[in-house]
Amino acid sequence: MPELPEVETTRKGLLKAIEGDVIRGVEIHTSALRFPLPDNMHERLAGCKVLDIARRAKYLMIRLSNGHELLVHLGMSGRFQVFSPGSAKPPRQKHDHVIFRTRRGCEVRFNDPRRFGFMALLATTEVNNHKFIRDLGPEPLGNSFNGPALAAKLYGRRTSIKSALLNQKIVAGLGNIYVCEALYHSNISPKRGAYTIQGVRAERLAVSIKHVLLLAISAGGSSLRDFRHADGGLGYFQHQFAVYGREREYCPRCEITDRLEGCIQRISQSGRSTFFCSQWQR
Repeated sequence: MPELPEVETTRKGLLKAIEGDVIRGVEIHTSALRFPLPDNMHERLAGCKVLDIARRAKYLMIRLSNGHELLVHLGMSGRFQVFSPGSAKPPRQKHDHVIFRTRRGCEVRFNDPRRFGFMALLATTEVNNHKFIRDLGPEPLGNSFNGPALAAKLYGRRTSIKSALLNQKIVAGLGNIYVCEALYHSNISPKRGAYTIQGVRAERLAVSIKHVLLLAISAGGSSLRDFRHADGGLGYFQHQFAVYGREREYCPRCEITDRLEGCIQRISQSGRSTFFCSQWQR
């Protein structure tokens, strides 16, 4: 599933392509993704100018000139692909479910093989009260996210820190990959109780979360299965993973110090694979 860096990379690509442009038409090839598409979506979007594209957690918010926003979640396999004006456009693919065309000649296709993404059309004044938005935790790249803020969210929680960080009510936008990486960079075991992450530990973890996310965004996210940039390119952060997907390999620290071979272990937590260094993370 695309996580915060992949969604942010998508946001930047769409913003560059269609900000300030007017939606000329919308071609719809399915009645539903994860949920039914908005009623009369093609009619309600036609003629609207794209004012801005924001992100909240893993959600895109496309702000329109008619006082509404198109809320989009990429789901497990959803992605946007942009074809610039005058470029060759291949035939529609099987899973190109929604196609947006703009006045300047840009074409944007939403492709989702697993159909687990969704789109909702909401009044701008209602977006923050939407059921998927209103209970989200703080943005990890926001100015208000720091050690004390994270510690307050984790106080008294008896679940593992790995499971806690995947809870979108605690921190918004994190997923399995970047939680594993952030815990590694902060030297914290994924098995440690969330309630123990206070003080210096919380500050170290908050800094590591920001660091990992910013590195991933600068690398264009991670392309493991379905994710592609809006221009069709790949993300490259998967080549910088310290522990994720590297079971029995050396982590960067153990490579440097020639510690025990095979320091990276994989365990299952809440039905998901967790990767960590058995030597450094405590």
